[in-house]
Amino acid sequence: MGLISDRLRLIEELRQYHIDPPVLEAMSRIPREEFVPPAYQDSAYENRPLPLGQGQTISQPLIIALMTQLLELKGKEKVLEIGTGSGYQTAILAELAARVITVERLKTLQDQAKEVLDNLGYTNITYHLAREELGWPEESPYDGILVTAGAPRIPDTLVSQLTIGGRLVIPVGPRHVQELTKITRRSDGYDVKKYG
Repeated sequence: MGLISDRLRLIEELRQYHIDPPVLEAMSRIPREEFVPPAYQDSAYENRPLPLGQGQTISQPLIIALMTQLLELKGKEKVLEIGTGSGYQTAILAELAARVITVERLKTLQDQAKEVLDNLGYTNITYHLAREELGWPEESPYDGILVTAGAPRIPDTLVSQLTIGGRLVIPVGPRHVQELTKITRRSDGYDVKKYG
């Protein structure tokens, strides 16, 4: 009972930040404890990042919720995720989009995430190991692209993989001062909004 009540308490905490109900509902269905190392399972529903090993972390739930919300998913989209990590964000996207293509540079992390996601019954996710080229152009265009790691500037190669009207959500800026940024592709360029 403990972890389920912890999950509900986290959802109530996130509600204060005006997160859209569909995002909260998706997060309420996903057992975050499955995506963290055993030593951190008791902390799975604290609103903070947790270590995954290999120098990687599972992001703070609030940041995950905000980034997901900015994609404005309605359920029919094809979404690209860059940075599978633990697979927790992947699961949320898989709950809210028709199809998720996820790319990870560390094979061991991707294998662990895939195992958890397969065990949870997700069938709308395609996995790829990252290459030199950013994104996954073969399956573009995407209605949404979510990047879980920061970039020093808006990557044009990712913007070009969006549909017209598609949204890219990415932290942008120098390593220690990044702003959550949403880029919406237009036929004649793109719009940028920053969310701090």
